[in-house]
Amino acid sequence: MAIGERIRFIRNLRGMTQKWLGQAVGFPQKTADVRMAQYESGSRTPKEDLVKALANVLEVSPLALNIPDIDSDLGFIHTFFAIEDIHGVRAEKHGEEVHIVFDGSKRTMDESIFKMLSAWADQAEKLRNGEISKEQYDHWRYTFPAEDTTQRWAKVPSQELSDLLIAALKEDNE
Repeated sequence: MAIGERIRFIRNLRGMTQKWLGQAVGFPQKTADVRMAQYESGSRTPKEDLVKALANVLEVSPLALNIPDIDSDLGFIHTFFAIEDIHGVRAEKHGEEVHIVFDGSKRTMDESIFKMLSAWADQAEKLRNGEISKEQYDHWRYTFPAEDTTQRWAKVPSQELSDLLIAALKEDNE
């Protein structure tokens, strides 16, 4: 989820309008809603000082708004928080282990994502059971979805190729 989507999500969670939030961070009343709409749509990207001001008004960490850096511990956990918001995951403790649970019966979980996670879990189980090697497991992960046999995957042509094909078809039909 991009920063604009995170701002919109948390603003709506707090029951705020774009105009109210824009004014709260210091935009003039006349343009506050337009400016917030630009940030939320992604046509503008807020600078660090505005992100901090938005986070303050929304009563969240700036990390909850920014696109997380998964290489840092805080970025990693905020990535999971965003995944919870988007896909309805949850963290559960089982003894000394913490599990991230992706519940396929939840409406917020996209069926295709659940199928991908299930395919991953199947491969991980094969690795644990000794049915495949670590090299085979890594190959499967790093080439996904090309080597996945659990689902049907279609290669989508680039936009440029698609445009060329459409133009050629239009010429043939004229």
